[in-house]
Amino acid sequence: MRKSLQTLGLSLFIVLVVITIFLGFLWGIDNPVSWIGIAVLIALPYVHKKMTARHFVAWQDDMTVGVESIDNDHKNLLSLINDLQTAVYYHMGESFERKAIGELVDYTKYHFEREEGMMRAADYPNFQAHKLEHLEMIAQVKEFLAAYDKDRGATVDKMGDFLKTWLVNHIRGSDQKYTPYLREQGIR
Repeated sequence: MRKSLQTLGLSLFIVLVVITIFLGFLWGIDNPVSWIGIAVLIALPYVHKKMTARHFVAWQDDMTVGVESIDNDHKNLLSLINDLQTAVYYHMGESFERKAIGELVDYTKYHFEREEGMMRAADYPNFQAHKLEHLEMIAQVKEFLAAYDKDRGATVDKMGDFLKTWLVNHIRGSDQKYTPYLREQGIR
């Protein structure tokens, strides 16, 4: 509901600015109100992009773990999180949200299995602790999914923010700890 009001408010603001520009030009081409309105319309996409950027996450070089397949998985996960955020932020509907959530959950399971397989193959000494982090995250996501079925609007924002924060912190933290060991064992 809150996002619908934000969208309505932005739409009304744009209509008001366009009307102001039109009325300003009725009073003459040199009316500064019209030109200020045009400047506001030109600046609006840049302001909107800045305001919406906080909902999305971008790959950054400090997230690289040095194992190409893991880095590619992480990039895909970030993209899938952004798909979910897009579905939510741009009100694409429940079916798109559910599709984005399903793809994200499926790919996360695939990634965890691949990552854990590499750790097992390399006999990584802290494997169990790392696997426990994955299990805790999966349990949290299951809670979000159960809550989503009961109250979609209130849950999906929290779930997206949790996934974004968890993944970035996990990549920059725990994943950075095991990858030097994997590289020493010849896994690239």
